Amino acid sequence: MDLIIPWLATASRRRRWLVGVSGGADSVALLHLLVKAGLQRLVVCHLDHRLRGRASTADARFVRHLAATMGLPVEIQRLDVACLARDRNESLETAARRARHEFFAACAQKHRCRRVILAHHADDQAETLLWNLLRGSHGLKGMLIEQQIATDAGPVLEIFRPLLGVRRAQLRAWLMAQGLRWREDASNGEAVAVRNRLRHEVLPLLDEIAGRDAAAMLLRAAAADEEARAILAWALDQARPIDPQGRLHLPSLRQLPPPLQRAAVLQYLRDQGVAELDRALLGRVMCLLDPAGPPAVNLPGGARLRRREARVFVDFSKF
Repeated sequence: MDLIIPWLATASRRRRWLVGVSGGADSVALLHLLVKAGLQRLVVCHLDHRLRGRASTADARFVRHLAATMGLPVEIQRLDVACLARDRNESLETAARRARHEFFAACAQKHRCRRVILAHHADDQAETLLWNLLRGSHGLKGMLIEQQIATDAGPVLEIFRPLLGVRRAQLRAWLMAQGLRWREDASNGEAVAVRNRLRHEVLPLLDEIAGRDAAAMLLRAAAADEEARAILAWALDQARPIDPQGRLHLPSLRQLPPPLQRAAVLQYLRDQGVAELDRALLGRVMCLLDPAGPPAVNLPGGARLRRREARVFVDFSKF
């Protein structure tokens, strides 16, 4: 069997790429697919989270050996993520994600390459869509095939996820058909972390209730939502609710239907880099369109959205 990955047909063979490899089936399949496609200027990047004792050490050893057999340079770092989570008062998942971004940023600086290829696949996408819905996100918000991520102390990373259209089972079947080995992370089978509980408890239950593959339904719904977003982007471009100074123009905004008003405000906040956007915050922000409403609304991160002289804008000054 073979896997068709459209992104690989356009990826530059002459550029250098960083590749996140945990040693698990998904990232091992990704690395083999990249090499098979002719991408030779790869740097294998592995972060040992030190969460599984000797198994974590064995994962790192496996990745080092895999890179050596392919003739690829490898960067391996050990970091006590559990200790980091306690020090930063973060969840283990948040601390691990932040640690990975910092590790990739360090690799990017060392190798003068900001491009990072990750092995997130379609099942990961379904879990992300479901989790973001549960958190109250606006619409079906999933991972992007290409995305830029800012890091605390380093360059802006260019993230690439070429496997988002491939199911987990397909990747494992391909590895077995090729006779390739990988490492199993026993913690992935434990229903402890949020993603693991979605994977092992929630999605199987939805499969049973619906009598069909719930992940596939989520992915189809996300594809339809993406088409709707494209139409919405076109409508906003036609509406032109932003003035030449980059502020929301209230007279133009008030002429739009309410759904398009909300979409314009939401897009403006995203463009301004405002994080943690949800329906509750958007509801408070929409009150600014009413002349009798409050003149300002607090935003995450200490900023405010202000209404002044028929304009609405983000005020980042400290109070």
